[in-house]
Amino acid sequence: MGEPLLAIAGLSRSFGGLKAVQDVSLSVREGSLSALIGPNGAGKTTLFALMSGFLKPDAGTVRFAGEDITGREPHRNAAMGMTRTFQIVKPFAAQTVRENIAVGVHLHVRGRAAALQRAEEVATQVGLGAQLDKAASDLTVAGRKRLELARALATRPRLLLLDEVLAGLNPQEIAEMMPVVRGIAGSGVTVLMIEHVMQAVMNLAEHVWVLAQGRLIAEGSPAEVTSNDKVVEAYLGHGTAARLRKAAGANA
Repeated sequence: MGEPLLAIAGLSRSFGGLKAVQDVSLSVREGSLSALIGPNGAGKTTLFALMSGFLKPDAGTVRFAGEDITGREPHRNAAMGMTRTFQIVKPFAAQTVRENIAVGVHLHVRGRAAALQRAEEVATQVGLGAQLDKAASDLTVAGRKRLELARALATRPRLLLLDEVLAGLNPQEIAEMMPVVRGIAGSGVTVLMIEHVMQAVMNLAEHVWVLAQGRLIAEGSPAEVTSNDKVVEAYLGHGTAARLRKAAGANA
């Protein structure tokens, strides 16, 4: 099968006395759509920051595309093809949707006209094609989430780390965003998502890792992790786990 696209081994990071991430190892194969779940404060966003170079680990290694990138700066990782979105979306408010997306395109494209053209293509891919000339400040929450996704996608990632791209959306907006994420994965981009919307995880992810108190406590298919006693105890609760399993059975 060859080397995974992303492989982290023994990754740990503390802040003072808080062990945010403790000895975490996982590997993500190219072409997959997988998820990282767990309760608030479990260390998920810290783990993304360690993977992508926004934080340096106290211990452990990060390998991407066969290369050791532990502690390497985020812009160099982005140039290699690892891009992340952020939970708190901060577009360039005074710029248009097209101009915001072009910022991401400029990682690989120097000319302005070519960057703006590529920005239009990416906007269409995430459902923002009709809002290209709108100021980013005028977008809805759902629109800003799509813009954050588009800016990341514009960098031509091999691996896209999505940090709660569905957070703050209503059920209809979630239902409309899920095919966008599935389409990105279908286009050949490997996707690893942090997500609390478990219905989306059940529908989108092929493989799930569960983090609690900085440690991995389970991994497997969505059906396997929702049946895992440790996961039910630490995160889902019995009622939610039963509902998810029932819904998955109905969709099978």
